Amino acid sequence: MTTEQLAELFDKQDDEFLKDERLSPHPLTKRRDLRAFLLLESILPAPNGRDIIAAAEHDEIWLDIDPEELAKVITEDQVIELTRCGVRYDASNNSLCMFA
Repeated sequence: MTTEQLAELFDKQDDEFLKDERLSPHPLTKRRDLRAFLLLESILPAPNGRDIIAAAEHDEIWLDIDPEELAKVITEDQVIELTRCGVRYDASNNSLCMFA
């Protein structure tokens, strides 16, 4: 898929935003943010062990995930899970982001 299709997929799942009660149990953490980070790491491992947080401003963080590379491998179910964890696609910055 393209980054435009990825953005549309995140928009399509807007009603799932922060619906963590719909998440299946996770063996490592009950925290939404850590769960999102672990899922993203499993989908697209970080090159050279870079940090997942690329930037932060006020109450928002942007994630160091290449949307073009992510779009090639992510599934709709994974987008739903990320959305339930509070991850959004920020089209203006072409990146994934979360509220802090």
